[in-house]
Amino acid sequence: MNAKKKLKTGARIAIGLATFLLVLGGVFLIYVSDYSHADEAAVAAAISATDVHISNTDGALVFDPGNADTALIFYPGGKVEYTAYEPLMIQIARQGILCILPEMPFNLAVFDINAADAYLPQYPGISHWYVGGHSLGGSMAASYAAKNSEKLEGLILLASYSASDISQSELNVLSIFGSKDGVLNMDSYRSSRSNLPADFSELILSGGNHAGFGNYGPQKGDGTAEITPEQQQAETAEAVAEFCLTQ
Repeated sequence: MNAKKKLKTGARIAIGLATFLLVLGGVFLIYVSDYSHADEAAVAAAISATDVHISNTDGALVFDPGNADTALIFYPGGKVEYTAYEPLMIQIARQGILCILPEMPFNLAVFDINAADAYLPQYPGISHWYVGGHSLGGSMAASYAAKNSEKLEGLILLASYSASDISQSELNVLSIFGSKDGVLNMDSYRSSRSNLPADFSELILSGGNHAGFGNYGPQKGDGTAEITPEQQQAETAEAVAEFCLTQ
C-alpha cells in the first residue's frame, strides 16, 4: 500500500471513530437527560422547614438540626433529581442527625462514588458518620463503605443492596424497603444479604413502595403504595434515627 492509500485509510478510520464517539455521546446525553424531577411537595417542604437550617455547601444540600454529633451522607437514586430527597432529609434532620445530600453528576451516583470524601473532613464535631442512599445510590454508598469502613459507623440502604462484600466489617447496617416495591430486584436483594454483616437490621415498611422514599412522582414498574410518601418518609426517618442514635 502506497503512502497516499495509507493516508486515505487512516482518514477513514479517524472519521469512523469520530462518528462513533459522536453517536455514543449523543445516546448518552439522551439517556441522562431523561430523569425524574423533584415534585412540588419537595419544594414546599424545603420552604417550610424553618426548624432545620438548609444550606448549599460544595455541591451538596446540608440539613443541620443544630448540635448534631451524628451525620448521614445520602446518595440519591439513579436518574432522580437530588432535591427530590429534601423532604426525607428534613425528616431525618428533625430527629437530630445532620444530613448531607450531594448532587451527583448526570444524576447518577456511579459517577461520584467517593462523593462522601469531600464532606467528612468539614465537620470535626461529628463523631458518628453514616453513608446511605436510595436504590442505585444505596449500592454506590455501599461500595464506598466497603473501601472506607474505618471512617464510618454504618450504612443505610433504602430499597437497595450491596454488591460489595462488607460481611466481615464492623459496620452497622440498616436495610429498609417497602412491601409494595415493584422496582427492587428481590432475587438480587436476597442473594446479596451474604455481603452484609450477619447482624444487619432489616425493616419492611408495610404499604410502602420504591418511589415513596423520594418526591419525584410514580416510577415505572413500581407497585401501588398504600401509604403516602410523607408517611413512608416519616417511618423511615424514625427508623434511621433509632438505628443511628442508639448504636
